[in-house]
Amino acid sequence: MQPPPFNLEGRVAIVTGGGRGIGAAIVTRLAQAGATVVIANRTLDVAEALARDLAAEGRVAHCVPFDRLDRSSLRAMVDGVAAQHGRLDIVVHNAGGCPWASLEELDEARLDETLALNLNASIWLAQTAMPHMRANRFGRILVTSSVSARVAMGGGAHYSAAKAGVNAFIRGAAFELARDGITVNGVEAGFIEKPGRGSMSAPENKPKLERFIPMGHMGSADDIACAMLYLASAEAKYVTGQTIVVDGGSTLPETGFAVERQWGI
Repeated sequence: MQPPPFNLEGRVAIVTGGGRGIGAAIVTRLAQAGATVVIANRTLDVAEALARDLAAEGRVAHCVPFDRLDRSSLRAMVDGVAAQHGRLDIVVHNAGGCPWASLEELDEARLDETLALNLNASIWLAQTAMPHMRANRFGRILVTSSVSARVAMGGGAHYSAAKAGVNAFIRGAAFELARDGITVNGVEAGFIEKPGRGSMSAPENKPKLERFIPMGHMGSADDIACAMLYLASAEAKYVTGQTIVVDGGSTLPETGFAVERQWGI
């Protein structure tokens, strides 16, 4: 009898930025599929609350701090998790963000912060995870990317550059690791609702945005998590170097006018 699809029993995963929002949804999906999930988060009390909720469901989750982005700190975190659990199978670099600024106002500090969190950390986490995954002949390196890698948004040219770099890194790393049983993939998130957080989900802004999304509504954190669960599973064994766009079709129309004309809104 075959195991159920997307079964992660016996797997050990790290999810960065796993305390809330998209990260928490990814942690939950992986844990519910049977993985032992390590939540790497800047705010430990938020991560610990999620771990307790999962424990109450009979799932296994632990927390580690994710407050430094330099190569040696990320190596220590990943190696520590692998040593504690005896293996490492899945790394999801979900933590991301951007100090928004126009190109004219952009300074070195904001550019360095954006690149360090979104791009550099992806590279250092993958580099550190590789030997542990090679030992198992199984590995899933995953990154939460963004449709900003392919479309423009005012005040985020540096963020778009970082996410485009992430997508290019995914392809290059996938090529290098293809013979090691390690796949490298990502999910490009579109407009994802963050109740109580972020200006896009604010009541006065949300309807304006949703007019230009072909599906008519913003996505949920779980929409991203389900794509990640697939990519983390054995069922995705022949998928590597790819990004799945999860955006409700928002990158499909040439302009917002096309959406208005199609549905008369």
